[in-house]
Amino acid sequence: MIRLLLFGKIGQLGWELRRTLAPLGEVICLDYPEVDFTHPETLPGIVEQAAPQVIINAVAYTAVDQAESQVDMARLINATATGVLAEQALKHKAALIHYSTDYVFDGRKGEAYQEADHPNPLNVYGQTKLEGEQAIQQVGGAYAILRTSWVYSTRQGGFVTKVLQWARQQAVLRMVTDQVSKPTWARLLAEVNAQLVAMAGDDPYGWLAQRAGLYHLAGGGVASRYDWAQAILANDPRPAEQTVQALQPALTNEFPTPAERPLYSVLDCSRFTRTFGLALPDWRVTLSLAMEN
Repeated sequence: MIRLLLFGKIGQLGWELRRTLAPLGEVICLDYPEVDFTHPETLPGIVEQAAPQVIINAVAYTAVDQAESQVDMARLINATATGVLAEQALKHKAALIHYSTDYVFDGRKGEAYQEADHPNPLNVYGQTKLEGEQAIQQVGGAYAILRTSWVYSTRQGGFVTKVLQWARQQAVLRMVTDQVSKPTWARLLAEVNAQLVAMAGDDPYGWLAQRAGLYHLAGGGVASRYDWAQAILANDPRPAEQTVQALQPALTNEFPTPAERPLYSVLDCSRFTRTFGLALPDWRVTLSLAMEN
């Protein structure tokens, strides 16, 4: 049994991590206001007191459009605090698992991105998440940076719950066909994280140090927002409540937003599978499972 420190216990991923990590040992779970990533100077004392063998960071500033006008806050949370965690993990010989995003890419490659591809974020959120990755890499130690995409749960606000809500309020839904990525269920993402920790045994630092690096980890298959919405409506556990009569295709430029989004941000996850022998199932399978409960 090991000692784990989880940052971000109330987010859609953190909520699942609390449950998947529980069988592995003592899990210290923190979130705002117990910990405040806008004050990174407070993190060393928290880590020292917790004395974890594994640190998992599920905290992020994820309000993509809002980040365009709150650059300093996004950078504090996504980059500066992440760098401090990396330093503390190295100092205390703790393994660090950190989550990043497909938004570090500009989406112009036209095919799946590999870890070695050059990042080029289009927005502040992506830029600050990239800076967080770089901060960890500069510190070194035993770390896994897991880039993922289109993370969802059915218990918190997000694309799945919004589509279900809109389907009960509108006759016509318009969804973009030119934003393409990999929907990823937060629960399975958390379960894979727990399996990594379990594989590490009683020496997580030594085990992960041998495999340290950047990995892509997202749902199998590929979907546009339109494809995803279509599948959400088809898997609705209460279809009789729907008022929607038509799902229509649209383009991103028809919906101007403060932050530009990458269009084709599909992640190639083969390196993760080669290294750890794990892969997330096709997004259609996991969506069906997610919407059963």
